[in-house]
Amino acid sequence: MAILGLQLQQRFPVLTAVCYSRLISATIHAPAVASVSSLSCKLKKWNNGGRLPRRLVVGLGASFWAQYMNMAGNSKSFIASARLKGAVEQFTKSPCLASQALQNVEWPEQFPFKDEDFQRFDETSDSLFYEAPRFVTHIDDAAIAALTKYYSEVFPPSNTPGVSILDMCSSWVSHFPKGYKQERVVGMGMNEEELKRNPVLTEYVVQDLNLKPKLPFEDNSFDVITNVVSVDYLTKPLDVFKEMCRILKPGGLAIMSFSNRCFWTKAISIWTSTGDTDHALIVGSYFHYAGGFEPPQAVDISPNPGRSDPMYIVYSRKLSTA
Repeated sequence: MAILGLQLQQRFPVLTAVCYSRLISATIHAPAVASVSSLSCKLKKWNNGGRLPRRLVVGLGASFWAQYMNMAGNSKSFIASARLKGAVEQFTKSPCLASQALQNVEWPEQFPFKDEDFQRFDETSDSLFYEAPRFVTHIDDAAIAALTKYYSEVFPPSNTPGVSILDMCSSWVSHFPKGYKQERVVGMGMNEEELKRNPVLTEYVVQDLNLKPKLPFEDNSFDVITNVVSVDYLTKPLDVFKEMCRILKPGGLAIMSFSNRCFWTKAISIWTSTGDTDHALIVGSYFHYAGGFEPPQAVDISPNPGRSDPMYIVYSRKLSTA
């Protein structure tokens, strides 16, 4: 299975939670977001102590191994410690009307993840992995359209004087609304050829955030930070989110979007061994423990549940006093 996965991931992003039979057939549809009751049941089971070897979980996907993890337990990781009382909300036409899923989380006092939670199946150089440009999209057209629509409703109006945007983990496309422009749109990514092809960028920076999480920007520089389907690759997320807080202007917006696709050999262990609802919880924890952000919110903008790629947003704003 590992060999098959290594062959596939060089060409296509694969699902985070894909069962054994689906991996063999290369099917790319994932289970729906878990219900609150089923997640609560998992949390209780995961809190029994003991741990399966994380390497067994990585790559084979949560759907296949979840039953074994549930029986054996998963120590006292964040998923076992925080109690989620709401599901990922359904996005409505006005984001401010959406229910507040992540506000019902009882956060542990200390950041509950361990170093092993941020290990990857492939620990070789990320620069080598991203050396060749990939001029492809990693979510389907319907999910892209949903993300673009969301951006159109929360971004500052196009050509607003003084507005700066950072597209973190960027590539040759940012999925911004058609014709959207600002005086400064910075792309930060791993492949220069991809960044050069991105038409919305006014400048770009090539940087490996897993080696250098320090962002090369002044304090209070950006109004918006975006990250599309790449938050799951960050091995030092708290460092990065603290830097995001530093460079955002007071009240600035950070938008982390993700689906159920990834290069599973490069995604962090805690991501590949959990499901969509848990992912919202994980990203929310980054905002919470980084400090300086408002309580994070989760939004489900999936356009056609069960028929296209799901699409989720976890967002927060920098505190006006931070």
